[in-house]
Formats: sequence, C-alpha cells, structure tokens
Amino acid sequence: MKSALVFQSDFGISDGAVSAMYGVAHSVDEQLQLFTLTHEIPAFHIWEASYRLWQTAGYWKKGTVFVSVVDPGVGSKRKSVVAKTADGHYIVTPDNGTLTHIHEAETIVELREIDEQTNRLPNSGESYTFHGRDIYAYTGARLSSGTITYEDVGPLLPADSFISLPLHYPEADGEKIEGTVDILDIQFGNLWTNVPREAFHQLGITHGDSVEVTIEHGRRQHFHQLMTFGHSFADTHKGEPLVYINSLDRLAVAINQGSFAKAYDVGTGPDWHILFRKL
Repeated sequence: MKSALVFQSDFGISDGAVSAMYGVAHSVDEQLQLFTLTHEIPAFHIWEASYRLWQTAGYWKKGTVFVSVVDPGVGSKRKSVVAKTADGHYIVTPDNGTLTHIHEAETIVELREIDEQTNRLPNSGESYTFHGRDIYAYTGARLSSGTITYEDVGPLLPADSFISLPLHYPEADGEKIEGTVDILDIQFGNLWTNVPREAFHQLGITHGDSVEVTIEHGRRQHFHQLMTFGHSFADTHKGEPLVYINSLDRLAVAINQGSFAKAYDVGTGPDWHILFRKL
C-alpha cells in the first residue's frame, strides 16, 4: 500500500529544485501522492526544519513518509538517514539536528543510514550538491511507494545516535514561568513559545488578566511590558499586544493585526528566552 510523501526544504520555489525532487518521486511511481509541508524554511535553518516537522507530522496518518532537506553540510561526511517514529512516521533527512523535535514528540524507535549504493538516483553519481533530489527524494519515493521496505533503506544505527539540537524546557516557580521563543507564526509575526498551556494555567492566570512579559536574548533584556491574556485577537484593540494559546496548545505573543517580531525585533531559538509573570 502506498503512503503519502510530504516534502519540506529551504529551496524556495523561484527555481526548479523543488520541481526536480517531485519529478524524481513521480518517476519512481506516478501514482504517489506528493504533498508540500513548506519550501520556505530560511536558508540553512536546521532548527526551523526540525520544528516544522513536529508542527505537522502528528496530523498525518501512520506510514506517511516525510522528506526534509535543509542541508548546509551537503557533500560532507554527515550521514543520510531515515528515522522511524513510535507513531509510524518515516523521516528521510540529513542527520544534522532535523530530528530533534520529532523525537521529543513521537520518539524515534529505529534509525537507518541510507545505503547510497542502492538508494541513489541512477546516473547521478558525480553530483554531490543536490542530495535532496538524488538521495532523499529518490529514497523517500521508493519507501513511500513500497518499492523498498524500511529494512532495505540501509544498515541499522542505534536509535539514539542521531544528532540533536540543544533544547531548553520551561521552568516555573508558582509565580512565573520561563521558556523559549521557539518559532514564529511566519505570516503574521507572532511569537510561538515552548510553554504548554497546562503549565501556564498553574500560575492561576485566567482570560482577561494582565501578564508581565519579559523577553531576553542571551540573558540580556530585550523587551518588557504588560499585556492581556486573551482567548483570541478579538480580545484586544488593533495594534495592542496580547498573550494567547496557539494552535499547538502553547503560549504565544502577538500584536492584533501587526507583527510582534518586526515591531520589537525578536528572533527565535534557544537563545531567546521569554518569561511570563502573574501580577
């Protein structure tokens, strides 16, 4: 039985790179269902590639194959792998940190290194700069179509041997909770944090309350302000900031009909800390 094949990359869509990957997949099996997660990951941004997989994978059925290509080390000795999660998803990717968040969410139970002698696009042996097409799209399509089994991908590796990016976990003391600004809601400039709803509610904050929000970058204060905890953007006036629970059940910060990230020049990643304090 064929499985869905879902692609993400930092290639953009202004040239033929994405189409070439899809063409390779189609040439393996023209009946494959090909889907786009995103091709707008910022160039070389492994952290965001890792996060977007976590953001998306849980909504796809068991057996879905994801091809993730954000690969600043292409052509180097970094491994090419396929991970299998406890939820039955397969991730085809360079082993460079991309598996970090998906392991936290679903747990990687098996890991195999791609055997490039058998799982490489024919007649591509002299190319070392487009593994997204020659190895990942090709292997992903063969796995998704049932042309190969997971065991045919290549040799088994220890399930915990993949490269992982540093993660920081929320810390609370009853009056405040601190986490990180993990990612942006790109189109709107909202800050998405790693603070879960349940942990935030332990502070006793309810909708309509004022929350003290502090953002630090490298432990230097970058932003400090009071704002409302709302159900949605409609709970504030246009241009006003608010704290809310986002679609991933995590705490987020936004400006109603504005970009918080642009307004306050806030970035993302483990060096961007955010603190919520009950008044």
